[in-house]
Amino acid sequence: MNQARHAPLAIHGQNYRQIRRVHNLRRLRQIFIVALALLLTAGGITMIRKQAQAAALAADAKKKGIHYAIVTHAEEGSAGQSIALPGTLLGQIESPISSRASGYVLRWTRDIGSSVKKGELLAEISSPETEQQIRQAVAAREQAVSVANLAKLTVDRWKGLLDQRAVSQQEYDERRSAYEQALANVGALEANIQRLKELLGFARILAPFDGVITKRNINVGDLVEAGANTSRPLFVLTQINTLRVYVYVPQAYSNGIRVGQTVSLRQAELQGQKFDAKIVRTARAIDPASRSLQVEISVQNPGGSLLPGAYVEVSLPAYHRAGLVVPVNTLLLRGEGPRIAVVDNKGYVKLNPVELGKDFGAKVEILSGINVTDRLVLNPGDGLSDGDRLEIIETKDKNVKDKTKHN
Repeated sequence: MNQARHAPLAIHGQNYRQIRRVHNLRRLRQIFIVALALLLTAGGITMIRKQAQAAALAADAKKKGIHYAIVTHAEEGSAGQSIALPGTLLGQIESPISSRASGYVLRWTRDIGSSVKKGELLAEISSPETEQQIRQAVAAREQAVSVANLAKLTVDRWKGLLDQRAVSQQEYDERRSAYEQALANVGALEANIQRLKELLGFARILAPFDGVITKRNINVGDLVEAGANTSRPLFVLTQINTLRVYVYVPQAYSNGIRVGQTVSLRQAELQGQKFDAKIVRTARAIDPASRSLQVEISVQNPGGSLLPGAYVEVSLPAYHRAGLVVPVNTLLLRGEGPRIAVVDNKGYVKLNPVELGKDFGAKVEILSGINVTDRLVLNPGDGLSDGDRLEIIETKDKNVKDKTKHN
């Protein structure tokens, strides 16, 4: 092939390479554009997804930051309520019976639970020493009478001698004084005999009033000492037809207590039974140690249903300053004093200091610090502070359980 023929082919080959180069560049540009578009799309999708996740997290965080609460309202209290106080039943008269005569127990005639009448024999004591003392005193009185008789004869003789002026007035007065002393000795010995006879009379233990024997501390043959410690008497006699009970009314309720008021008495073992009783006297003074007023209450017990020594509860009228009554789970007990969380219409909290009154168990009386219209938070959290915002859960059920949700 000649040169002339190769020239066009050479030009054509050169153009082909340029065209192929341009085609490759275009192809690379298209790939780059597509890749860039894919990257931009993926980046946009990632950003949108992150923004959605951030928004969701923000919404969730905001939702979790809200505290929910159930609120309630205070109730009007009553000034004329009753107060239950514990007490122990006692007999209207409870007498420990001891002996003033020393000796040995010969016999006893009544045991515990026996009903006795006034003057009835309960026990008999043998007191030989007292009997011997009586015989000795009688003999001494006879001696004194003999001395007094001789002194009287002497005075009569000296009286005649004085009339005859055979003796002086001084000598006569001495004889008369001796006679008077002899009479006084006779009188003293007679009084001693009477005392010993009365002491011997105490050897017969008699019931001082109608009642029931509630204790017996003697047996046949026991040695009884006169004037022994009454912590262990021979018998304890109790009058059970009328019983009494002492209660101690707190100072806050003492102004409403009046003598003659009718109260009710209940014993746990006697289900469904209440007994009417009456306030018969008060101490008319507050005990500074317990800050309470001692009150004596009398209750009739003709059927014997109530037993002395039993534990009872007495319901007394308790007139005091009326307050508001709230559930006990509205209280916040802190070092600065009791507080109640009150929520306004916008849900913001204010911790009001309150003055506590009577404790009713599930509820408590509030004397000051809140109003009836205030919305009170049930089960407030320990970390609740002034200015916190709460989301109020409305409920139509007034008997809804007191429950607060904290998310």
